[in-house]
Amino acid sequence: MSKVSIIGAYNTKFGSLIEIKDMISFKRKIDQKSFYDLIIEAGQGAIKDSGLEAKDIDAVWIGSCSPSRFVNQEHVAPIAVAIDPSLRFKPMTRTECACASSSVAIYDAVYAIEAGRFKNVLVIGVEKMNLLDTPAMTATLATCSYYPEEGGKGATFPSLFAELAKAYADHYRFTDTELRTQLAHVAALCYRNAASNPLAHVQNGPATAEAILALPETGRGSNLMIAPPLRLHDCSLVSDGAAAVVLTATKHARSRDRVVEIAGIGHSAEYLPLSRRPNKHVLEAGKDAVRKAYTEAGITVADVDLAEVHDCFTINQLLTTEALGLSADGKAGADYVAGRFTADDKVCVNLSGGLKAKGHPVGATGASMHALVYKQLIGEPIGLAPKRKPSVGVTFNVGGSAVTNCVSVLRRVR
Repeated sequence: MSKVSIIGAYNTKFGSLIEIKDMISFKRKIDQKSFYDLIIEAGQGAIKDSGLEAKDIDAVWIGSCSPSRFVNQEHVAPIAVAIDPSLRFKPMTRTECACASSSVAIYDAVYAIEAGRFKNVLVIGVEKMNLLDTPAMTATLATCSYYPEEGGKGATFPSLFAELAKAYADHYRFTDTELRTQLAHVAALCYRNAASNPLAHVQNGPATAEAILALPETGRGSNLMIAPPLRLHDCSLVSDGAAAVVLTATKHARSRDRVVEIAGIGHSAEYLPLSRRPNKHVLEAGKDAVRKAYTEAGITVADVDLAEVHDCFTINQLLTTEALGLSADGKAGADYVAGRFTADDKVCVNLSGGLKAKGHPVGATGASMHALVYKQLIGEPIGLAPKRKPSVGVTFNVGGSAVTNCVSVLRRVR
């Protein structure tokens, strides 16, 4: 089986890319950068970064979670024809796997290149979320849960991940204060890292756990309880943005500079209903995806230099850190409190600021993780750089309540 490499990448600015005209009702929202603009910008940027021309691209995949509800647009893939006229008549496909939509798009593109069908493939992840008001946005995301007994019964993703947090605390016998302190350290690390990332949604968040823990319970500037035990600063952002990568077979890339191989892939699905899972304190499907990716890449956790993990909620940063083997089970919180996983550490986590601070335009997140780790490995970091030159990076992207688990091992070739 031939290996596939990333040879170019691009990430747009993440944020609330709208203008609010009615500051009383917050209902008159105007695009500053549309869904279509984001696709074109990311696609053009990645192709330029790869050194190819658009005519060299054989196919396009686009990962997007729910454009029909967010921007009233289905039939998304052909929008990519607008990137360049030479892409007209090329095959284009959209994938959907909730927040893992563009990781799955990357995997489908990898399989197509491995099969010999295509030589060069462009993969884009995109979402435009902020045109909806909060209730509509929440209802849209709820469709990514098991609707008959979760979203359809009023469950939200904060409440679903709160169940994981409660199970985690119960299993390891953490007090409310202990868990809250651990989660605050996770959030603070992401805020500090994002302060150096010019593409991040939030660049001025509270930089220490102490600052987060000192915030009031209610009122302006509070750390409001969202779904116990998760508070406002435990939750990722509602963001707009896109990211893209260009893929080719490694054998075609060996004469090039700036090549990062997708050395291993782990893609594992869990029961969609949270109620079906026997152990909510651990990401069992996530651990399976990690095992698959490490095995295919021929690495162990000792080889990992940096990771971008799916901190849609701070509890999931603990769970993904443990699933990757970077911390022992039940010990990730203590490791974050002790100051591990910074840019100065042996292994760096979420140098971008993570979903917590970089932002989480759901369909773009997987492609963004791959794009940013690629940039780190070729020595062109966007934002904070690790103290030690990295050779191996890992992405851990999940869809839904850690239902779709996508783990990629990326290894610098040149």
